[in-house]
Amino acid sequence: MSDTPCNKPDCTCSCHHPGALEDAAEKKNQHGQTRRDFIRYTGMAAIGLGIGPALSWWLQDKDKIKDIIKNPAIQNGKAQRFTILHTSDIHGQLDIHDEFFWENGKAVYKKRGGFATLQTMIRELRKQNPLNTLVVDGGDCFQGSGIASLTQGQALMPLINKINYDLVLPGNWEVAFGKRMLLKDMNGYQAAKVCANMFNNDDFEHDLLFPPYQIFNLGGLKIGFIGYNDPLTPIRQSPAYSKGIKFTKPEKNLQRYVKILREERGCAMVFVLSHMGLAQQLHLSNDPCAQGVNYILGADTHERIREPLQGKYSKVTEPGAFASFVGKLDIVIENGKIKDEVYELIDVDPGKYPEDPEMKHLIESTKAPYNKVLKEVIGQTKTPLVRYYIIETPMDNLITDAVMWRFKTDIVVSNGFRFCPPLVPDEKTGVADITKDYLWSMLPVNSEVKTADVKGKQILNWLEKELENVFATDATKRFGGWFVRFNGMQVRFTIGNKKGERVQEVKIKGELLDPEKMYSMTACEREGDPDNMLCRMMNVHNSVPQGVLLHDVMENYLAEFSPVSPRVEGRAIATDGSPELLTQAAEGVPYQFR
Repeated sequence: MSDTPCNKPDCTCSCHHPGALEDAAEKKNQHGQTRRDFIRYTGMAAIGLGIGPALSWWLQDKDKIKDIIKNPAIQNGKAQRFTILHTSDIHGQLDIHDEFFWENGKAVYKKRGGFATLQTMIRELRKQNPLNTLVVDGGDCFQGSGIASLTQGQALMPLINKINYDLVLPGNWEVAFGKRMLLKDMNGYQAAKVCANMFNNDDFEHDLLFPPYQIFNLGGLKIGFIGYNDPLTPIRQSPAYSKGIKFTKPEKNLQRYVKILREERGCAMVFVLSHMGLAQQLHLSNDPCAQGVNYILGADTHERIREPLQGKYSKVTEPGAFASFVGKLDIVIENGKIKDEVYELIDVDPGKYPEDPEMKHLIESTKAPYNKVLKEVIGQTKTPLVRYYIIETPMDNLITDAVMWRFKTDIVVSNGFRFCPPLVPDEKTGVADITKDYLWSMLPVNSEVKTADVKGKQILNWLEKELENVFATDATKRFGGWFVRFNGMQVRFTIGNKKGERVQEVKIKGELLDPEKMYSMTACEREGDPDNMLCRMMNVHNSVPQGVLLHDVMENYLAEFSPVSPRVEGRAIATDGSPELLTQAAEGVPYQFR
């Protein structure tokens, strides 16, 4: 049997990845169980599903699930129920961590996540529907932490495989280690792979990197999945990351694959597993090409959708980030029609799901060779380091403060990101230790610092483009969803204005920007950009790589100024939006990040 997955659009072979198609899925069943697992789970089912304490609590609180389980049509076999458990944007976060919530108009922090907690939780949730549960991941899994960066994702493969995912999608950050490592890491998954818009070259019909769709047999029904990564990845990321990979928009081939799955393969339902961000996913749900798609299981913007958002053709979900949440979807189908569906976003809460000892030991063993480096404390903070806000964040203010201290240019810029869990000071000591491991989570790419001179009118045009990347009316043009961050500059803008007319005022070092004046600017080098580009600003002058890495700047700054206390302080102000803006969802969409 070949070790290379078959990427033909109408693939019917049993590929090397278990569960790739219905024939392959039969051999190990839908969640990678061995025969011993099968006997164990079915034995539990015979004594009332063998529900442990954590799941007992969960069921008692979920009357709708109990109603579904007791549904007479399910009991007598006339209806079929299957379950999808969905994670995404884990970003290499293996341990229990501080997590941000927005409650009653303020930030609240709770302990969440950890692979050992996730292992217990998924095992318990599977027990509720042992033979018809599918576990999927929507990408950005093996990039974003110290252990992920230092091993180029390889250290995470055994841990991910132990959770027994059935289906995985590459995310926009999966390309961070280059095409060769992307393929090596993705093929290290035992799960089936799916992505219909990543190609080796311009042959957009036949030369896919991964299978475009997968089919699973759940409860006697064929369920199809089509995968899409963000087509804007080569622009959002450093261009070198995507060298040798071509992307297309889902509109190019989605309807064709829907027809194959519905008409030729006889699928009862079709899902899109997507890593394109909430705005693009909502746009897709209203596009005619999504007709026939039941759900878009989304990712990328770390949104926490607790009730599916209904588009014209499809519903959209997204399950948060950092292994802090699992999206759970239960579907009942009777006579080929959806009779019931329940979706919920469940916290990966270590207080309710004790850490799995075997997984915890495996994590500790995996990290052991790197602990001396990663556990080193390089500073402290007296205020929470947070990156969830769209307009300005304490974490990026800290980063730009450090670079400004080192280089003292007029402006310092940091790209807008949302990865990295919060870091919250201890109640007793009033501080939190910043380790090298946490620095890798803040800055998973240790880029070289670069300076250049830019004209005032260039800055204005660049700011308008960056605001369009965040707030574009055309959702297909939105990058991730976070405004660029900076020091030395204050920007006032209006989100709701037209493209090119959002910036209201710019001050640099307290003075109004002069369109004809030259200003010095510092940012990080994006690998693969032209020499005369800085943080996506074209035609800069006198660009000079400084031979200094961003991690070194951060460590030197923290050594000098710890404990630090960064806060949101009005560097970027929206005249029609709150500093605590937490979602890129369009106005009128019934959703709030919390």
